[in-house]
Amino acid sequence: MLDRTTAETYASWFRALADPTRVQILHLIASAGRPLAVGEIVEQVSVSQSTVSAHLKVLTESRFVLVQPQGTARLYRVNEQCLSCFPSAADVVMGRAAVEFADVACEVTR
Repeated sequence: MLDRTTAETYASWFRALADPTRVQILHLIASAGRPLAVGEIVEQVSVSQSTVSAHLKVLTESRFVLVQPQGTARLYRVNEQCLSCFPSAADVVMGRAAVEFADVACEVTR
């Protein structure tokens, strides 16, 4: 049985990816191979800048995306640690692996 803290963390990750626009934004950022500004993301998705910003906030809070200030701009990049920890979380929830939360915790790296 997963402990409550781990279950809450995993649930927040799944909620962050429960919106198709957020999945598209995350895929775009991951595929770009470099940090992207909000304007670059808006050009690729069919939603307004304010909507993209709201989705980026959710992705940032869940730590799938990291923000790096550059002058007056904010650039968004994928949190590389999530590439390994999220699939592990899905495996744990589905009962496929007994991984300790500390081993898959998605931490912010700077």
